[in-house]
Amino acid sequence: MTAEPSLWSFIANASLVVKGVILLLSAASIASWTLIFQRNRLVARTRKAIALFEERFWSGGDLALLYKQLPQTDVGLAPIFRAGFQEFSRLRQQRSISPDALLEGVQRAMRIAATQSMDVLERHLGVLATVGSVSPYVGLFGTVWGIMTSFRALGSVSQATISMVAPGISEALIATAIGLLAAIPAVVGYNRFSGMLERIDVQFETFREEFTNILQRQLYH
Repeated sequence: MTAEPSLWSFIANASLVVKGVILLLSAASIASWTLIFQRNRLVARTRKAIALFEERFWSGGDLALLYKQLPQTDVGLAPIFRAGFQEFSRLRQQRSISPDALLEGVQRAMRIAATQSMDVLERHLGVLATVGSVSPYVGLFGTVWGIMTSFRALGSVSQATISMVAPGISEALIATAIGLLAAIPAVVGYNRFSGMLERIDVQFETFREEFTNILQRQLYH
């Protein structure tokens, strides 16, 4: 009684092209999982920073004191607040500037800071999108190539049986399976992070509007 062939034996007996496809897909899968873990940590740190800052900001304390006590961080709402308050303090020293121009400058500074923060959060997400969309086709290419190789080998025999075709087709289908294994986590991760970043972007925009309203009340009252 012969032992059933293992998955590794199918990969080891595959053609060089199929092995190259499997190696490429394995590297893409490792890269996507690495990005998923890195982005997950960064998003979690950003959400925690937003919650901590909002708790301090809405406690009713003095904004100048909050600015001085604010720790140096590149995530969350703190960079947006820091950029807006710095611009507010700088423009307020200019006696000739109108309140509307001052607020416009503050909004512009906060938009730039928010855009920079979102750029950091969205960095490398395109890799997940690429892996998720391309991997199935790369795996399909490996499968098609493997099946073509198997049928080409059958041309040299006078009588073909299922036992002769099955191993080659099994080897080829492994490429498709690995392509799907690489694509599914990448697609799920990309969609998940896209939804999270949309909510964070809304929080950034909401804070900018609320902070601008607070500064406007200080200028006109």
